[in-house]
Amino acid sequence: MPSQVRSSSEVAKHGAILDAGDLLDRGLLNARAGAIGAALDYLTQAQAAGSGELGRVQRAALLTTLVDCRLARGELAEARIVGEQLGPFLERPGLTGATAHYGRGELCAAVNEVELAAGHFARIPRLLGATDDDTDLLPWRTAAALAAVRLGHRVEGTALAREHLTLAGARGVAYPIALGLRTLATVDAHTDRASLLRQALHELDGVPAARLEAQIETDLAGLLLLASGPAGAAEALTLLRSAESYAGTENLWPLLGRVRRLLSRMGEEPQPVLGETLASLTAAEQRVARLAATGLTNREIAEQLVVTVKAVEWHLSHVYRKLGIHSRGALAASLGLGA
Repeated sequence: MPSQVRSSSEVAKHGAILDAGDLLDRGLLNARAGAIGAALDYLTQAQAAGSGELGRVQRAALLTTLVDCRLARGELAEARIVGEQLGPFLERPGLTGATAHYGRGELCAAVNEVELAAGHFARIPRLLGATDDDTDLLPWRTAAALAAVRLGHRVEGTALAREHLTLAGARGVAYPIALGLRTLATVDAHTDRASLLRQALHELDGVPAARLEAQIETDLAGLLLLASGPAGAAEALTLLRSAESYAGTENLWPLLGRVRRLLSRMGEEPQPVLGETLASLTAAEQRVARLAATGLTNREIAEQLVVTVKAVEWHLSHVYRKLGIHSRGALAASLGLGA
């Protein structure tokens, strides 16, 4: 799965100076791609750069995307704080107000205030004109569909999901089509859910959408475990390991929790993930481990960190013990840095 589109450190390295609008654009792009850590970095920088540089729609989009990223990581308190900042935009006409209601609705749904969520989503079509009702820009029907089903209104939810899918199909953009297929598989019990999810994954082939892809993989794995035999279980395990790797790298604890519950049902042990791995190391151990994983020698690490070679050796011995590895060659994989 893809990682971030382009990190802020890469931008700094190339000497580019980004204004609030550029930072927002990069944040939105990374959020769509599923690079949540990079998205949060850009979006918080955009917010700090001063909202005066951004228009109302941009500010509402920034806050709504921040809410989504915080929720993806299970950071409810932080999401609530950002969600409160959407208040001044709720009564604005057009896309500004619609975007704010979408963000507030997603926040309410996440904390089980489903009726309030449905109320926010119901306001959106009254605020949008035909030209602004873009399923790619603001997929409110999928969110409203899920809220409707949670309130027991399955027929309404299915109709909303199908309407979204029809509009997305007419535009021919892969991401909203895949989102619509996933939503329909969730809300309509009378469809071939596994086929819809497989079609959604096919739509995302080659598209940078790691978070949505991992969510669909997890959904499909759950269905396979319920309905299939050994072959289905093998496929489910492959899907879950893929989702687990992504969710762990991006610290998406709610998604990782779902994955691990399914793995536990299969009798499979969870794989160590980056956030948990790093949490076990001190700051000094993390610095040494990361440099060692890039291939630097102990002497080169000591020179870069201005410490003794003996100190580097001491830190590495603690890193090996904590990570349960025995050689330098295993560091990169243990830290989630790849080969």
